[in-house]
Amino acid sequence: MAVGLRSVCVVLMCLSGEVLSGRDFYKILGVSKSASVKDVKKAYRKLALQLHPDRNPDDPAAQDKFHDLGAAYEVLSDEEKRKQYDMYGEEGLKEGRQGSHDDIFSHFFGDFGFMFGGSPRQQDRNIPRGSDIVVDLEVTLEEVYSGNFVEVVRNKPVAKQAPGKRKCNCRQEMRTTQLGPGRFQMTQEMVCDECPNVKLVNEERTLEVEIEPGVRDGMEYPFIGEGEPHIDGEPGDLKFKIKVLKHPVFERRGDDLYTNVTISLVEALIGFEMDISHLDGHKVHVVRDKITKPGAKLWKKGEGLPNFDNNNIRGSLIITFDVDFPKDKLTDNQKDDIKNLLKQGPVKKVYNGLQGY
Repeated sequence: MAVGLRSVCVVLMCLSGEVLSGRDFYKILGVSKSASVKDVKKAYRKLALQLHPDRNPDDPAAQDKFHDLGAAYEVLSDEEKRKQYDMYGEEGLKEGRQGSHDDIFSHFFGDFGFMFGGSPRQQDRNIPRGSDIVVDLEVTLEEVYSGNFVEVVRNKPVAKQAPGKRKCNCRQEMRTTQLGPGRFQMTQEMVCDECPNVKLVNEERTLEVEIEPGVRDGMEYPFIGEGEPHIDGEPGDLKFKIKVLKHPVFERRGDDLYTNVTISLVEALIGFEMDISHLDGHKVHVVRDKITKPGAKLWKKGEGLPNFDNNNIRGSLIITFDVDFPKDKLTDNQKDDIKNLLKQGPVKKVYNGLQGY
């Protein structure tokens, strides 16, 4: 009987612990407790698109799911809040201002006014629209290999209501005036509406740009509504155009990486073993136990960049070997020793090395 009572108490304690701890933010985001901030951001970005209420109009719980997702991101992406949550659960978080989950969403995607079936401005071309802004975003080859999140601080002009009225929606209209019996005059005049006055105020906000693994040079990441404002309409878009920086060791060609390795003449003849440090720090082991000719190439499959459309597919690392010949002049005795060692006669073959290429 005592054992049974003890078991009941343990169950009650576990249940009360779950109630006190509140929502499981790690489960909501689908990440482990050891997940990095980068992992948290990546998980939020993926789920935010799937769970946004505008994308799930038939799900009555969509708003609550989206709210939970934003709350989970707000806590797990903040070091101090995450520590409090890990120790005491959701109830242990200090009282404070909770950020808007729509605002969190806009940090990753812009001001969508979210319509997954097409935005309102695509449906109504009569609404005036501000200009788009295209900004080059420089990324390293390391970021292309592993992915990353880049924070960009944006000073955005935002229209705020101001005292007074202003003319708006001005357009040309035809006006007909009767001059007499059977006589009319048609004139064109400017007609405007009267709207509340507005002024543009700069607001600073932080945008999160995800550098996805395998991203290609020239690709654009749009942030809806973050471009130039239009007082009588909608703002344009802000587009980050990827510009991959040159790397001192690796050259990109599609999903393949190319690099050159210089070896000595001795290594070229007797073989060698070495490690190449890759973009994420892991080592690529290279072994040559045969003669390596100048210009020889070695393919390392799966050691290239991840494919943008399918990160499970990777390109190759192609290594080209250069041979560093001795700089000093050989003596006659050394020349004779080499001839005796290699036992190779003269080869003076002339041929078309390009073979039509």
